[in-house]
Amino acid sequence: MAYLFNPDRLHEIVRRHLDLPREEQFRNIIDDLAKEYPGHIETRQDWLFNLAGGVVGIMTILHASLSEYVLLFGTPIGAQGYSGRYLMDVYDFFLSGELVAYNETNFLAPVYTRPGEMALLRRGKVKGFKLSEGSWMLEYGRGIIPASLPFALGDAIFSCFDIPTIVKTLWLYGKMVVKELCKGKI
Repeated sequence: MAYLFNPDRLHEIVRRHLDLPREEQFRNIIDDLAKEYPGHIETRQDWLFNLAGGVVGIMTILHASLSEYVLLFGTPIGAQGYSGRYLMDVYDFFLSGELVAYNETNFLAPVYTRPGEMALLRRGKVKGFKLSEGSWMLEYGRGIIPASLPFALGDAIFSCFDIPTIVKTLWLYGKMVVKELCKGKI
């Protein structure tokens, strides 16, 4: 399967804007992505809560298809939880804050990810993690994206019964997938 997005290029775009104020940082990253991937980036920010694995964060989806997604994600107050186990790779390019993580084979020495750095969760792997206050990232997933939806919506469905967040998430994801399918992108 051919992928549209290049993780190295996404990382480069993020590193270019590390020293900017947050809103300007988001705007510039979105603008750069829209130039780099014309017709495949939603430039309007539409923020919504994401409740998954015990983590409460907020995100705006910039691209969604059956095989890839790109979004801005973060938390102004910090969070901790479980990553989930996916049929995809998840790349997190840090803009600010700090990620502290451990996994099933490396649980005695946590791994730290800071601004300008990338954390990678390989398909089939999991981690426990903590995001510090003011952690923001550009997140990129590649693989079988629909298989992640039960986890991505699990807390919103079963813990919070947050119907507006569930509907908005499915609406935005579905709308973007249809748009990409119409362009021949799986």
